[in-house]
Amino acid sequence: MTNVLLVVTAATGWTLKDGTVHPTGYWAEELAEPYRLFSEAGWDITVATPGGVAPTLDELSLGVAGGLPKKRKQIRAYLDSIKNVLDHPVSLDTVDETQYDLVFYPGGHGPMEDLAFDLVSGALLKRRLDSGEPLALLCHAPVAVLAAKNSDGSNAFAGRRMTGLSNAEEKLNTFAWKAKWFLQDALIDAGVKYEKGKIPLRPYVVVDGNLYSGQNPQSADALAGRILDDFKAAAKP
Repeated sequence: MTNVLLVVTAATGWTLKDGTVHPTGYWAEELAEPYRLFSEAGWDITVATPGGVAPTLDELSLGVAGGLPKKRKQIRAYLDSIKNVLDHPVSLDTVDETQYDLVFYPGGHGPMEDLAFDLVSGALLKRRLDSGEPLALLCHAPVAVLAAKNSDGSNAFAGRRMTGLSNAEEKLNTFAWKAKWFLQDALIDAGVKYEKGKIPLRPYVVVDGNLYSGQNPQSADALAGRILDDFKAAAKP
């Protein structure tokens, strides 16, 4: 059986430059859709968070920003169906990522608060990247690579091709003007070869060897689907 480690933010808010905290967590579609697709493929999924804290759903992701009403209703129902798993994650510092065939980070604004600075996560990401085994990060989750450092202090992902939520897409959020920094800028500053689609809020996936990334919530299905296709292709005799 294929084993997946789903690393989810434990943050409940994103601290803005005026000192206010924007309530957040994980983005519904970015967790629910990959989880559903991997589960339907028969894969076994383990959810991990920093400290083993039950992750918080960003309610904005099931509002108008989360798509059409029917889709939002389906996603909420699916999240309810896996509530017991989400309520009892394992602690990230107890995880041996070598026991998993895929490590997958869904996004939301939460990672901007915790995973961007989490050294346990950063060390895991560096080991995973170096191992050559599949690693995927979606939307805001690529910010977690900022905590992945080489021994000389440089970023372990420098020179690798990745995508993630673009500045243009971030600015569509009404609170974005209060953000201390944007994901796209931070990845570029870290030396990542950042890429984005021509049209905002459309699916866009980048694959660089064992490193998979998706640009936005709309890329959730496309990213998971690409991973499933590549695993199927690799399994063929």
